[in-house]
This record gives sequence, C-alpha cells and structure tokens, in this order.
Amino acid sequence: MGLLGTIMEHPEEVYPMLKLKMAAARISKQIPAEEHWAFAYTMLQKVSRSFALVIQQLGPELRNAVCVFYLILRALDTVEDDTSVATEVKVPILESFYRHLYDLNWSFSCGTKDYKILMDKFQLVQTSFLELNKDYQEAIEEIARRMGAGMAIFIQKEVETVDDYDEYCHYVAGLVGLGLSKLFYVAGLEDLASDSLSNSMGLFLQKTNIIRDYLEDINEIPKSRMFWPREIWSKYANKLEDFKYEENFEKSVQCLNDMVTNALIHVKDCLQYMALLKDQATFRFCAIPQVMAIGTLALCYNNVNVFKGVVKMRRGLTARVIAETNTMKDVYDAFYELSASLESKIEDKDPNSSLTRKRVEEIKKACTASGSITRRGKYLKESWSIYNSVLVSA
Repeated sequence: MGLLGTIMEHPEEVYPMLKLKMAAARISKQIPAEEHWAFAYTMLQKVSRSFALVIQQLGPELRNAVCVFYLILRALDTVEDDTSVATEVKVPILESFYRHLYDLNWSFSCGTKDYKILMDKFQLVQTSFLELNKDYQEAIEEIARRMGAGMAIFIQKEVETVDDYDEYCHYVAGLVGLGLSKLFYVAGLEDLASDSLSNSMGLFLQKTNIIRDYLEDINEIPKSRMFWPREIWSKYANKLEDFKYEENFEKSVQCLNDMVTNALIHVKDCLQYMALLKDQATFRFCAIPQVMAIGTLALCYNNVNVFKGVVKMRRGLTARVIAETNTMKDVYDAFYELSASLESKIEDKDPNSSLTRKRVEEIKKACTASGSITRRGKYLKESWSIYNSVLVSA
C-alpha cells in the first residue's frame, strides 16, 4: 500500500506522522556544537533513529549520559557482531573493553558502514564519556564490564537451552535495563529499581528483536549468528536454517509461536517496572519501546512473513504510539488491546496454544487489575490491516 492509500485508510495517523517528522527535524537542528557531542548525537541517529527520537524525552544531563551509554554498548555490540574478527582476537577485546573507556589512545577497527565509523572515531565517544558526572561513568563502566564478559562467553558457546537464551539476553539487554535504572537513580529522578524488574525490561525488548530478525540474522554474511535456543527450535526442525524454506513453513510458524510465547513471560514484570516510575520523561522513554515490542510480537505471532522478510508496525501507528503513550493508563490500554490482537490469532492446532492463551490472559488480567483501562480499540481494530501490509523484502 502506498503512502496515499495509507493516509486514506488511516487518516487519524496523519497528524502524529507530521509531529514525528517535525521532531526528527528538530533533532537535526539541535546537534551540539562541540565536535565530540556532535559526533555522539549524529551517530546515534545513524545507528538507531528510533532510539534517537525516544531519547529526546529526557532532560539534557540524563540525555547525554544515556546517549553515551547507548553508543558504548553499541560499540561493544559491533565487536561481538563482526563475524570477520577471529574469536581469539575478539574475546580479549570484549573482556577488556570497559578499561579502554578512559584511554583516548585505544582504537579497534571493525564493523561495516556506520558501525565502522563509530569504531574508527570511538575516541569522540570516549571524550564525551569523560565529561560525564563520575557516578554516571561508574555505572556505565560497570555495565560495559559485565556485558563484555558475558558476550565473550557466548562467542564460544551456543545457545542450547532456554536458560542459555535467558542468560545471553541478560548479558546483551537485561544489563542495559539495570544500567538505565542506575542512571535514572543517579540523576535523582527515580528510586533504584530491582534487578529482576530491570532485567525483564531488557529481555522483553531483546527477545522481540531476536524473533523479528530471524531472516536477517540467518542470512548474515559471512556467517550467521543465531540466538533462537536449540531447546525450542529442535522440536520443529533438524537445522535452524530450515525454517526459511517454504516447504517447512508450517513448522516454522509453530516454532515462531513458541518463541513469542516464551517472550510474553516478561510482560508482567515490565508493567510493574513502568508503574513504579515517577518522572514523566523517564516514563515515556521506557514505555514507548515496550508498547512497540508488544505490538511487534502481536504482528509476528502466527505470521509466516517473519520467514520471508521483515515484519514491523506501520510507520503511522508507530507515530501514534510515540505521541499517545503518556500515562500508565495508555500503557495498560495498549498492552491489553495488542495482547488481545495476538490472542485472536491463536489456533487450537498450534502445539503451544494453551500456554500462549494462559500467558495472554495473565497480561490482560494485569491490565484490568489496574482499574484504569478503557479498551478504546485504538490498536486492536487496526492490527490486522497492519499485519497484512507490513512485509518488507529482505
């Protein structure tokens, strides 16, 4: 469907899309003058446009800390993801990465495109890091240390069990949740959240990405790196790459639904974490990606297109989520409606249908227990049209 067709079918999304476009334009005009901060914010837009938008919810001091935190972890991720770097070279770099944050003479070139630029000019990120408050620096350094060590473990280890899967996701995303909670606390905006709730915030987002990105990851050159746990996928195929072939699509979708069902277990913790937030800017920063994640899972569930291309929420609906996620009531509404959308796609013949329904009912119960949802149908009535039109060829 072209842009005009989308506008005609969803006119309520025109204004949010215009607001989003204007916000993106403002970001470009607000790039700091100092070279190192200009690089940091420009690079943030290049490696994650969505994060660059969401981070604007935060005040200047915390925004700078979170920007640097994100870029440092993205650099770590670039080292981990570069399959052209030999394991014996990569592992010690991951393990010692946190120590190099203070060494402006250190460099390591890897990655491609914008990620290579990030690594080649990492000194500018380090310079920004060194200007942060010492408490911010210590929080970021600690997470970089733990993440690098965890990544090094999984460079040499396959994700075999669901426990391995949770452990890997903890290292690459749960620790991000712990780090952000610490930064919010250091900024004086929030109480220090529990590690378990913070971890779930990261795991829910990471598992959503791992599910959505199956085809991109399996086709990665020169070597694929996959994190679907063997304990799950081996119930449906002999090899993980078998899922991308049409003759296996029935089993592919069953495995996909199993993976989505696994991710849903983190939702109640995420709702609890967000309900405890006090600062409006921090709340929006945390809530918008979580609503996007449950929307993405609702689209991916029982959707064979995950194995043909990229499934994602329509841009107009994304704009609405950003504009209209302002209170915990908005979050409860979104999670109720989008989980109900997922529920409507469950088929009795699916091997995990009973467990999926149970997980969805737990989410809906958590939302209704708040006593604040209105179930306006804002997302539910539109999700099927999104579901039928979001395939982007890989």
